[in-house]
Amino acid sequence: MTGGDRGVNAPLRALGTRARSRPLLAAATAAGCALAATAAVLVPTQKGTAAERPDRPPTAVEGQARGVSAAKCENPAASLRPTGDLDGPAVQRIKARGKLIAGVDQNSYRWGYRNPATGELSGFDIDLVHAIAKDILGDPGKVMFLAIPTNRRIPAVQSGKVDIIARTMTINCDRIKQVAFSTAYFEAGQQVLVPKGSPVKAFDDSLKGKKVCTAEGSTAEAKVREEPHGSTLLTVPNHLDCLVRLQLGQVDAVVNDNALAAGQAAQDPSVELVGKPFTTEPYGVAMNLKDVDLVRRVNKVLEDYRSGGANSPWMQAYQHWLASGLGGTDAPPAPEYRD
Repeated sequence: MTGGDRGVNAPLRALGTRARSRPLLAAATAAGCALAATAAVLVPTQKGTAAERPDRPPTAVEGQARGVSAAKCENPAASLRPTGDLDGPAVQRIKARGKLIAGVDQNSYRWGYRNPATGELSGFDIDLVHAIAKDILGDPGKVMFLAIPTNRRIPAVQSGKVDIIARTMTINCDRIKQVAFSTAYFEAGQQVLVPKGSPVKAFDDSLKGKKVCTAEGSTAEAKVREEPHGSTLLTVPNHLDCLVRLQLGQVDAVVNDNALAAGQAAQDPSVELVGKPFTTEPYGVAMNLKDVDLVRRVNKVLEDYRSGGANSPWMQAYQHWLASGLGGTDAPPAPEYRD
């Protein structure tokens, strides 16, 4: 049994024997989200497919979508302008199916999580997916959600199991060689989450001798491997698994995007963010490299989503889901284009 499809009772058993006491409400919330994580639809990696062979030269379409060579990656967040063909083969495929297939998270509070009161997926990323579905299909409800673990996001896009991934996914130079991204719809930064009173004070040498948890395949994992500060790294399939291990006393700190970690701190008031953000993490919607028209169409949706100042859909979603944990903001990140 793999980490991504372990038995549903495992998180509850673990929480029932946790090493140190945590508030009951926080434990119950985390357990509920951890249970949701076990129900995730795992998308298998198709080893040896053309999309995964780095030595294969890109097609003309893939080259257009990629736009930045491996050797020269000056601005990975620059995407395709919402001009030209916005209703090409990829968009027609979605319309013919009658559903947008979206890979999301279902255990990141305030971003993509299963609301225990309604059983429905909710959060900032979920609102954005509904906006994309409304633009393409005329109905925000015409979405098939697949819960995708952090380390399966790229394979899910490459294999065609999903049309889009909207799952707090950072745009960077390594990833744009594998998938195409929209313009950035949010900007976060890596930060450290610890129990209150911890001797760990930041992403620095106070981590020496400590055990640090990150999600496998995340930018946080890459950063800790690059600069461990004397710590030992534990990787898990999903971000929430790190919070559970922190509650159990199995790790001393979690390194994660502050946008996600703020949601975890809201779940458990006995933990807190320390230090300052030490990276810049622009989130984008990920798509297949060949789906150029879909990239342009999603960027059109994002243009509309950002428009309207304080009354824009983006600002309304931010105020509803994120402002209480991250504070106020004046505007969403401005789009950057390369053509």
